[in-house]
Amino acid sequence: MSKKKATSSDVAQRAGVSQATVSMVLNKKYNVSFSRETVEKVEQAARELGYQLPGRKNKKDSRKEKLIVVFCPTLTSPYYVLLLQGVEAVANKQGYGVFICNTQRDARLEEKYLRMMRTIQPQGIIYSCNPNPDFQQQVEELAQSIPLVIISNKEKTTTVDAINQDNTVVGKMMARHLLDLGHRDVAFITPPLTRRQWQRSKRVNGFVKEFEKEGLKDHVIIKAADESIDSRIPRMDTEYSMGYQLTMELLQEGRQFTAIAGQNDMMAIGALDALHEAKVHVPKDVSVIGCDNIFYSSIRRISLTTIDHFVALKGQDACDIILRKIDTRERALTDSAPISLYNIEYTPKLISRRTTGYARTRKNPAGKIN
Repeated sequence: MSKKKATSSDVAQRAGVSQATVSMVLNKKYNVSFSRETVEKVEQAARELGYQLPGRKNKKDSRKEKLIVVFCPTLTSPYYVLLLQGVEAVANKQGYGVFICNTQRDARLEEKYLRMMRTIQPQGIIYSCNPNPDFQQQVEELAQSIPLVIISNKEKTTTVDAINQDNTVVGKMMARHLLDLGHRDVAFITPPLTRRQWQRSKRVNGFVKEFEKEGLKDHVIIKAADESIDSRIPRMDTEYSMGYQLTMELLQEGRQFTAIAGQNDMMAIGALDALHEAKVHVPKDVSVIGCDNIFYSSIRRISLTTIDHFVALKGQDACDIILRKIDTRERALTDSAPISLYNIEYTPKLISRRTTGYARTRKNPAGKIN
């Protein structure tokens, strides 16, 4: 039979003081005056009984309490590098280490890392994108015992702390910018539109709906990469290469369009290079818009029009939420800690640069390459 866990009443009885005195002494309430003898008696009784304050860990365990785990689908995308920098900027300032679980968009790896969390026992967990749908319930259960934030690409969640982004709105903003410039025949290039990466479809759907409002639904070409790409380990140039290849295919097929929207900035930059190689002028012949506002997009020679949804700030806010939850738990003397749920959402912002302009009136300005 296991030994009964000591309580504050046991410590008070052994030290010959009140339970309130035990609580104040062990919680270092120095604004209340106690004699040295009383303090020593309480501390000695607590040591002898092996008593720990609720929610507190011993020194051996405290080394584990300075770790925040980040689940990340890839370390090759500038988007996630920027997001991780935001997380680390806050965590390191507060003395926390950051451990990155690179899932490589592999469900088996994600499941393996999730199993490890019970053993590692980090102080907090940040999902830098939505969990695999198969593990959503498991993640929500984990959030009941460990502070956990999802940087979410969907509508507001009511069960887990989240930094939210409505990708439908982002897609609509991209479309509206092109429509306002007179573009009626456009293409949207995107990584695979799979169940696992369903948030990509939301951006595409938002884009299409905006054109549909103008009676131009059939004027949008959706060009998605093959699903097999998501089963490969991402390379540094994966997204760029997809943008380049999909644009070349559009040109080779002789499709009619005066603008290309990329699911992200790296795909849009790949599109720019393909158009340049085909001697199609941007934005004179074809406009190009991306999304994420990564560093490369602002380089003068690229000057990509894009949507800024404040990636680094999302990482900072996610870490801030974790630290607030940790602080709340450490301050609570009992299990009756206040329950709070954070939902933060930024309003995306259009960054208009040199890759978009007014549409040309003649058809098929991109022409056809052989």
